[in-house]
Amino acid sequence: MPKIVDHDQRRVELVNATWRIIARLGMEGATMREIAAEAGFANGALKPYFPTKDELLTFAFGHVFNQTNQRMAAATAGLEGLAALRAYCHEILPLDETRISEARIVIPFWQKALTDPAKARLHEESMEQWRSALHDHLAQARTAGEVRTAAPDEDIVGFLMTFVLGAQITAALTPATHSPAQLTAQLDSYLQLLSTGS
Repeated sequence: MPKIVDHDQRRVELVNATWRIIARLGMEGATMREIAAEAGFANGALKPYFPTKDELLTFAFGHVFNQTNQRMAAATAGLEGLAALRAYCHEILPLDETRISEARIVIPFWQKALTDPAKARLHEESMEQWRSALHDHLAQARTAGEVRTAAPDEDIVGFLMTFVLGAQITAALTPATHSPAQLTAQLDSYLQLLSTGS
């Protein structure tokens, strides 16, 4: 009998191989040949899944986004208000090797999105989901009396998005000065300001 191939699993294996190659060699070093070798595939075996590196990068971004969303759902289960807001942001922040690897995928995707309208649209739709969730958690926190600042919710959500996305860049480029402990402390300090109204 012919071997049954799990094509979805193969795509995930290729994404994971892409993370490892980018971490070692950078985006320019992440050739299709290197990715295939890292995943244990023949070079030509990638073509049915991802004819180009560009398509692989788009799939990788979607995979990272979905993985992050799954973690967010698990981390915020049973939480409300500021606790949920904090847990939600933690799943974007590059606080461990998995999330740092995800940042290494997202950064080159952003670069491509600057000149590719389809990628820019995918990114904006994805970020709008996150903004909407942050608004919901913040509204819960205000209702519960946990947020005392007069700053508009739109500004708070905008700051949090800028912080968590910017942290992906700084942690990837300057990990010595943007450790997980520092990023966590910075987030907690900001949430404290929201709760005191100062």
